[in-house]
Amino acid sequence: MPENAVSYTDDFKQIVTMIQTARANAFAKVNAELINLYYEVGKFVSLKVSNAEWGEAVVEKLAKFIKDKHPEIKGFSRRGLYRMKQFYETYKDTEFVTTLLTQISWSSHLLILNKTQTIEEKEFYLRLIIKEKLSVRELERQLNAAVYERSLLAQNAVTSLPAHLTDENIFKDTYVFEFLDLPHDYSEKDLRKALVHHLKDFILELGKGFSFVGEEYRIEVGNHDYYIDLLFFHRELRCLVAVELKIEEFQPEFMGKMNFYLEALDRDVKKAHENPSVGILLCKGKDREVVEFAMARNISPTLIADYETRLIDKKLLQAKLHELILLENKVREMGATYKA
Repeated sequence: MPENAVSYTDDFKQIVTMIQTARANAFAKVNAELINLYYEVGKFVSLKVSNAEWGEAVVEKLAKFIKDKHPEIKGFSRRGLYRMKQFYETYKDTEFVTTLLTQISWSSHLLILNKTQTIEEKEFYLRLIIKEKLSVRELERQLNAAVYERSLLAQNAVTSLPAHLTDENIFKDTYVFEFLDLPHDYSEKDLRKALVHHLKDFILELGKGFSFVGEEYRIEVGNHDYYIDLLFFHRELRCLVAVELKIEEFQPEFMGKMNFYLEALDRDVKKAHENPSVGILLCKGKDREVVEFAMARNISPTLIADYETRLIDKKLLQAKLHELILLENKVREMGATYKA
């Protein structure tokens, strides 16, 4: 390639970036206008119906009118109009209407309306989409995997992680790897290889911000070599994240090995500007009381999580969450009675 042609490469890339940015901004503006339109149409229909000015027959007539008189306008069938009505009625009393709703595609909104119950759950997924830039397919998986329930349960997990790491829902108490095709009697090596093979899905389950560093990452201490199953770097936390895989229930001795790995990473691998390394012990189940005892005097930032190789029944998670809420309420009542 001639020398003068090579010198234009950076300029060409800059122009392409400008085009891509402009397209993204244009799409965002069009989407915002579309969501605002659906909200306002839903409001109009809702008010007409609630005031007994319109019945179902009128809504059907409106849909037919649009279809017959303006066939170029799509998406305003009877079902579509009622979706817009539902959309308005769901969010009309919330404070985040303009700040969140217009940043999300209509397809994503429909998934959330269909698959969530409370306004808190809806807001959780709205914010998750924006934070992690989830596609519709990725959102559907997060909904099916009950990320909302698992995130709430994770806030009550026994962990030695600093409070800000658990409050921000960066880590989960349970991870779901339904995308793995593991043999019936799989080994830790099988699990590790399968996770690396499905790295994109694995990182999606971990959460955005994780960058893969290596598999069986070697660390040298003294005259010995040791290998961390999986090593990641978290961009927002600015720290290394060591992941150790176990195909059995959590055992207290697992903590010693993880502490050893984290110390080695902090001494020899961590950069001066990075934060202390964090560990995740992924076990096939855990006894909460055993975990609590094991973590009582542990000072290393470590999460003990379990994993499932199939989707968890959402009703079971909801029941578990309900039990936890009842327990917390009971503890508060006992505390109030004691103070009185």
